[in-house]
Amino acid sequence: MDYSEFLASKAQFGGDAGFAPIWMPDFLFDFQRDLVTWALRRGRAMISADCGLGKTPMQLTWAENVVRKTGRPVLIATPLAVSYQTVREAEKFGIDARRVHDGAEPANAHIVVTNYEQLRHFSPDHFSGMVCDESSILKNFDGARKAEITEFLRALPYRLLCTATAAPNDYIELGTSSEALGELGFMDMLARFFKNDQNTANPRIAWRGHGGEERMKWRFRGHAEEPFWRWVCSWARAVRRPSDLGYDDGRFVLPPLEEVEHAVAARTKRDGCLFDLPAVGLAEQREERRRTIVERCEMVAELTYKSDQALVWCHLNPEGDLLAELIPDAVQVSGSNSDDEKEEALKAFADGDLRVLITKPKIGAWGLNLQRCAHVTFFPSHSYEQYYQGVRRCWRFGQTRPVRVEVVASEGERGIMKNLRRKASQADRMFSSLVSHMNDALRIERVNPFTKTTEVPTWLS
Repeated sequence: MDYSEFLASKAQFGGDAGFAPIWMPDFLFDFQRDLVTWALRRGRAMISADCGLGKTPMQLTWAENVVRKTGRPVLIATPLAVSYQTVREAEKFGIDARRVHDGAEPANAHIVVTNYEQLRHFSPDHFSGMVCDESSILKNFDGARKAEITEFLRALPYRLLCTATAAPNDYIELGTSSEALGELGFMDMLARFFKNDQNTANPRIAWRGHGGEERMKWRFRGHAEEPFWRWVCSWARAVRRPSDLGYDDGRFVLPPLEEVEHAVAARTKRDGCLFDLPAVGLAEQREERRRTIVERCEMVAELTYKSDQALVWCHLNPEGDLLAELIPDAVQVSGSNSDDEKEEALKAFADGDLRVLITKPKIGAWGLNLQRCAHVTFFPSHSYEQYYQGVRRCWRFGQTRPVRVEVVASEGERGIMKNLRRKASQADRMFSSLVSHMNDALRIERVNPFTKTTEVPTWLS
């Protein structure tokens, strides 16, 4: 090979391992057809589309094409309670999808839908492909769940990851997604594109300190940022709105979002303090949160008193228990419930049968369509992803009413809100960067600069 071919081989742009679409239904929008077509040709791909942009019909269409190509079923894995929504969408579009949670696939089933919690009951030998809905679960790079999913995917020729998370500011998620798709492994990604001040390659030490705080920052190697995003765009597509792909946004306009912050004064002062001061460090913030549980829960109960339907996010078990006492007609979904009980309550709230739902973001903030609800209350944490996902359960394309989000925090938790706003701004900048590089990659794919016929001199012929 010549030198240019040698450099191209180092770019880590894997070739397409898929096929041209066999079936493309009319119910998909134009930008959705483009994404599905690209993902099918790619064979192993990730689609990061914002909430309400139709990831479910896209993944169902992708799965149906793989079934028709291979003659074998495809597995779709979802978070809790989302499997019901997926099967319901499939029925609406005339696609054969069946929900299974015990590993016993129905005879002649085209698409099997289950929860991540039930994946252990299935064997990859029975499937030709798999869709991971809300695939941001893979970012838990040292977790048993991530290892189980990655091992399951490794045996399948066709793989699709779908997520709505604002992931571009989270290199862990991009690395673990790449590994699940069979691209660069997480550690290979770090070694190729990033470096840190201590020149360590251990992500557990490098990404987090002992107290959970960020201990070390990774940065791009010299001249590596553009090749990194070019590499990501070779196996992933990100879209916040159809115009990111050059289409019209007319049918995807979000209603107004009103975010209101409520500062609650603690009834008891911290030892040795005359005034409430902002909590410094995780230890003080945890102490502040536990010291003000009653005051914050009473505020949420007052805010949701007249709501026709309200979604209440909390983080601590005492918060959820007290909220359930203060809001008589509320239903709490907690870790003490079985998976079936969680699904039943989450489904009832999605269908409008419950007025107030109390739960934690780590239980119900992924994948659910809760457009019936337009009132959300939140106890803030440092996780921007949890806040983003919790709000976007209701404020998503398809919502017809203005959405009101009320953040209830103590006077001492001002630092948490400031950090959330910083992360939101960072995520927006990084997503814009990814979309920009994605468009550059699309232009590279679509344009052929060699349009002239080569003329051979007569003396050579």
